[in-house]
Amino acid sequence: MELKERAAQILKEYKGDTYAFGLHVMDKVGEFAAQFGKTALLISNTTYLKPVADQVVASLKKHGVELAGERIVPDAGPNAPREDVYRIESYILHFKPDCIVVIGGGSSIDAAKAADVLATLGEHTPEIDPYFGTGVVSEALKKTGKKLLPLIAVQTSASSGAHLTKYSNITNPVAGQKKLIVDDAIIPDRAVFDYAVTESMPVELTIDGALDGIAHCLEVYLGIAEEKAEEARKIAEVTIELVLKYAPKVLENPKDLVAREALGLATDLGGYAIMVGGTNGAHLTSFSLVDITSHGRACGIMNPYYTVFFTPAVEDRVRNVGEIFKKVGFIKEDLSKLSGKELGIAVAKGMTAFSKSINSPTTLAELPGFSEEHITRALKAAKDPQLDMKLKNMPVPLNASLVDEYMAPILEAAKTGDFTLIKNMQ
Repeated sequence: MELKERAAQILKEYKGDTYAFGLHVMDKVGEFAAQFGKTALLISNTTYLKPVADQVVASLKKHGVELAGERIVPDAGPNAPREDVYRIESYILHFKPDCIVVIGGGSSIDAAKAADVLATLGEHTPEIDPYFGTGVVSEALKKTGKKLLPLIAVQTSASSGAHLTKYSNITNPVAGQKKLIVDDAIIPDRAVFDYAVTESMPVELTIDGALDGIAHCLEVYLGIAEEKAEEARKIAEVTIELVLKYAPKVLENPKDLVAREALGLATDLGGYAIMVGGTNGAHLTSFSLVDITSHGRACGIMNPYYTVFFTPAVEDRVRNVGEIFKKVGFIKEDLSKLSGKELGIAVAKGMTAFSKSINSPTTLAELPGFSEEHITRALKAAKDPQLDMKLKNMPVPLNASLVDEYMAPILEAAKTGDFTLIKNMQ
């Protein structure tokens, strides 16, 4: 079966009739919204996403759904600043829609998820911070007997998979730190991703999303429990190969719909991956780099270095990943003859070779504005109990007492590009 067909089959088995994806499927938005009532709060950018918003408004009207408040609510800024969460919450409370429709990438969708939580549970706890962590929202819903408003996520960029997942990343811009809600309760009730929309998205945004898609699958596969490893492997193999083959094609021709569809499928599978298992090291560090780089690029920089650290614990999985990079031409060595840290470095070099091929940075020092403060911030964040799940998801689990000894050398290696600085536990 061809790669894209395999990807589509996996997604259909995963989401069933609750997810419309492919080319030219935007009219499903109105159909989905009509399942929940007569009014929808529509959240969207109305400049570069205006053509998409216009399609959605037409679809809602066609299916008898009106805009709550008779207007489109401005979406969230990059990295979903907490101020935008509170602003969107106020629109929900004032306009009282039957459902929420959010158009955008991961930041807008994440902000809408969090705003839905606050609008529903604000009388219980009106600040966003207590909901960070795992399962807190579900616990509060059970305690109060309340239900979140139905949310329909209309994805516009091949990136985070936010339209399919239980995650909401929210940033405190003052502290320069991102934190995470992880809860099945915030999975969008319906989702639509018309891959044709990504044709108008900036190439830089597309590449960032492609790197995020790899990060999701890679981190989940390397860190997942053995009983789920085979499922994660199948997702990772398809996703990584699609990205390696088609990201360069989008760079060559941003209007290439075949390549755009392939990257949409790949990043959707990345979204599926993080519902099967959890991300770990690179995602954790990325939360402390929000002021100097995009999320996908942060993960793209960090994953090769964490892979070197993890390899002695998961050699077979790292070798499997390496064989995909080798198949597409980014690794020359015979990986079957390598083991331990040596294997990890060979695969990591293949990963950085791919990043270089798409003009993406491979070290922290390449990022404008990077300083030692970012390393200090990342080490501090790794000890935060609200982010503890990332440490536990690692193939080599760490706790706060081990962060300085083992994570600090990883960050130093990522600063310079010197893989030999990494200290392995095994």
